[in-house]
Amino acid sequence: MRITGFKTTPVAVPYRTEEVWAFGRRTGQISVLLELRTDEGVVGLGEAAAYPSAGIVQAVFDSIEPLVVGADPLEIERLIHRIDLVGTWHHVKASSPAISAVEMACWDVLGKTCGQPLVNLLGGRFRDSVEYFYYVARTTPGEVAAEGRRAVEAGFGTCYLKCVHDDPRTDVERVAALRDGAGPDARIRLDANEAWSPGTAVRVARALRPYDLEFLEQPVSGRNLDEMAYVRGRSDIPLLANEASWTRHDQLAVIRAGAADAISADNQADGGLLNLKRSAGLCEAAGLPVVKHSLGELGVALAAATHLIAATPNFRHANQAYGALLSDDVTAGFGGPAGNYRHGHLDVPTGHGLGVELDEEKVARYAELYVHEGKDFSFTDDRHASWPALPKA
Repeated sequence: MRITGFKTTPVAVPYRTEEVWAFGRRTGQISVLLELRTDEGVVGLGEAAAYPSAGIVQAVFDSIEPLVVGADPLEIERLIHRIDLVGTWHHVKASSPAISAVEMACWDVLGKTCGQPLVNLLGGRFRDSVEYFYYVARTTPGEVAAEGRRAVEAGFGTCYLKCVHDDPRTDVERVAALRDGAGPDARIRLDANEAWSPGTAVRVARALRPYDLEFLEQPVSGRNLDEMAYVRGRSDIPLLANEASWTRHDQLAVIRAGAADAISADNQADGGLLNLKRSAGLCEAAGLPVVKHSLGELGVALAAATHLIAATPNFRHANQAYGALLSDDVTAGFGGPAGNYRHGHLDVPTGHGLGVELDEEKVARYAELYVHEGKDFSFTDDRHASWPALPKA
């Protein structure tokens, strides 16, 4: 079997509410869908988050196309190794989501060719469904409390909240409101996205003690592991590495430095599902749990992640997904809005390969939206350009 070509389609799917974090905001999800064609008529689906932009992701697709066309899609390790070495991606700190999408599509081809769901090819089912968290994206304490109640009523067990203010006291108030709205049994995860200095992080962690957080995610710069270890040694809240742990090489450094209690890993940042499986193995050897990070995923990439997580034991906490924000999806019945989740879980697809199909009408609609309004969905937000890199300690 040989790859004969591929088709890429950027799509823009609106959120029901803005996503807001320490240094930006966006109003929807942009992904580049991939349809990988083969000479035997099997088509593999992939998806790349538009990170840092759809234009850059498309440029990566264009640059690796000569390395992909003509390759055997069943020789996944060989193909990705070729992209890394011949394409010189081994010199880049983090791989493009485009590379991950190619690998994802090859797995879809393999599963369809074998007549097996992807989970069976990645180790078999360790679990039948995968837990995801509820993304609380609102900003005021009143809104946050209401979203916490909404999450619990929808059956989600974990709420995820980003810091959105340069005054950490405001974010402490928002955590208190979330605990009030979600109740005493909900797990709460707070993500600072590197926004704090070490002194601020220690001070805020102490202020957050009464609210029983599951994780404090990346409170300080991911480029200084000594700072992370310093904060970890002075915080009662377990620290989750994210910006510090985008690749397997980064994760190994975090583990060696004793800089985190858990690791966030992402196949779209590190070249594919096989590397995410390797990340989980590193963490398991170190005695640490791993959680799936997301740059924003629609149903194709979410299905791929669900298969892998279901086949890997140490994903013991809720993983990141955008169901609480998305208004719709491009697949026929998988992922999408929170109402499609069952008690915060998604069942592993049972079809061959990824087990999902594109809804062509929705793909066309959101491809058109991307053409006309795509610039409004980007990560860029000039309103934050004058903010300090760190708040005052």
